[in-house]
Amino acid sequence: MKKYSFEQFAATRLFYPIVAYSPDGQQIAHVTNTTGQFNLWTVPSGGGYPRQLTNYADNTVRAVAWSPDGKQILFQADQNGDEQHQLYWVGAEGGWPEALTNKLDSQHNLADGAWSPDGKTIAYCANDVNPGDMDTLLHNLDSGDIQRALSGGLHFPASWSPDGRWLTVIDFRGNTDQDILLLNVETGEATNTTPHEGQVIFVPGPWARDNSGFYFTTNHEREFNGLAFYKIADGTWDWVAAPDHDIEQIGLSKDGRLLIWAENMGGASKLHGRDLQAGTDLTLPDLPLGVIGGMSIAPDGKKLALIFVRPGEATNLYEIDLESGIMTPLGQSMLGGIDPDDMVEPELIEFPTFDGRKIPAWLYKPRGENGPFPVVLSIHGGPEAQEQPTYAYNGLYQYLLNHGFGVLAPNIRGSTGYGITYQKLIHRDWGGAELKDIEYAARYLQSLDWVDSNRIAVFGGSFGGFATLSAVTRLPDIWAVGVDVVGPSNLLTFVKNVPPFWQRMMRDWVGDPEDDHALLTERSPITYVDQVRVPMLIIQGAKDPRVVKSESDQMVERLKARGQDVRYYVDEEEGHGATRRVNQLKWWKMVANYLEEYLLDEPA
Repeated sequence: MKKYSFEQFAATRLFYPIVAYSPDGQQIAHVTNTTGQFNLWTVPSGGGYPRQLTNYADNTVRAVAWSPDGKQILFQADQNGDEQHQLYWVGAEGGWPEALTNKLDSQHNLADGAWSPDGKTIAYCANDVNPGDMDTLLHNLDSGDIQRALSGGLHFPASWSPDGRWLTVIDFRGNTDQDILLLNVETGEATNTTPHEGQVIFVPGPWARDNSGFYFTTNHEREFNGLAFYKIADGTWDWVAAPDHDIEQIGLSKDGRLLIWAENMGGASKLHGRDLQAGTDLTLPDLPLGVIGGMSIAPDGKKLALIFVRPGEATNLYEIDLESGIMTPLGQSMLGGIDPDDMVEPELIEFPTFDGRKIPAWLYKPRGENGPFPVVLSIHGGPEAQEQPTYAYNGLYQYLLNHGFGVLAPNIRGSTGYGITYQKLIHRDWGGAELKDIEYAARYLQSLDWVDSNRIAVFGGSFGGFATLSAVTRLPDIWAVGVDVVGPSNLLTFVKNVPPFWQRMMRDWVGDPEDDHALLTERSPITYVDQVRVPMLIIQGAKDPRVVKSESDQMVERLKARGQDVRYYVDEEEGHGATRRVNQLKWWKMVANYLEEYLLDEPA
């Protein structure tokens, strides 16, 4: 097999998981980093020459919404990864973006369906009054008046009813506990449509076109998120689909006829749908192994636009003809000239852990007979997220495979996609049982005859960075090297420095810095820094609002004080991850080169 450079794997045009048809179905709005930063673009349905609508070098476009007449596009963007999103709008045919908000120390988030049906009002949320709250705001574009419809909590608006009378709002109390509020826009009254005991997830979706109710996902009395419909008339709801895995994406055609959703099958996406008028299931194409990041149904119900990623192909924009089932790429994400046959698809495996559970994981085995091979144990962030079959870290996995590394990417306890019980095991147990899962992942690797047990690296970003630091400090004899990207090192300081509107959740999620001082100290990697025995690479974004720079600073300072081999890179332009293409290339190439330097006899 031919060897390729890292630049070839990273030569990608990435598509952010945002896609939306224009009201007339002629254009598809999307966000891609063709220019080196994530900007707003449109492309004709069916393919054609794309139009670039923003030209940011520092700002990152994060969400978009078409005006009902299709003449303007509303979007949110932050600067240098600071996540203090502001709102803008721009003409659909081009022009210069105009700012609708300009409070740069506050975060503004658009509703999924931000525009009222008459195009006069937009719904969004902001923490512009109390940094610890997210208020639902209704901005009248004619008068300029802003109504603070809901305040005193975390209230994320979702979508308007077709008649403009109602707005669904998420009352968010944590990753595993939410309600759906129904806001009467005329009276200002909000009704909780999903009262419940304990912790239950409720996430609103599209409205029925006759205003009779809305679709939503929930795990009410279940392990997995199913699809349901809420009826306005009597305040009750019924199941639409309740499989033994999560439903993640929901789309409804403009005429209300086609309902399409995606199901998470062990991490990979599978499409399902129903013709609501005929009462029959749709025949939809089988997708290759990969993940849907976003989707939109054309207004006429004939096409489906997808942001889709595969292990051997970076995120790309596709359009499916729902009559023929033909799936056509509308973009080109791979620019490095790599033969697709040289990409490696992972195997979905399970390995046993200390308490009898089976831990699901994606195992990537390099081609060739020159083993035993070094392996990277990659821990995903979140922690309430999921390792899925994607073009991970802008081609890092595929580059490592191409150069003689294996990769094991497990979904340790706390991961989503395997039921709410499994997900909640991480609550108030960071650095606890999941560290044992990591230990058993290493044991599994050591049992494979093609793995060199003396050359196992541990790597991760965000929570995965925390897990990496936990592994090298508390399981020091297993690893040959560790790579931490934007990971917390001290849970006591981490919980104090998260964004203000996260603070109310930290006690139940991680712990309280006063009441749980002993627990957080015990579980912090910084407590065990004297046990580190392996070389470390640590990468940090200077503007990171989630895991602030001091988390990495204190770990590096302690490692250097005891003469430990540590390499530290701070990116002054980025936050919780790199958004600029040039910086993405720098981060992940640095990781690749570091692993080669320490784990290969002849580094590339």
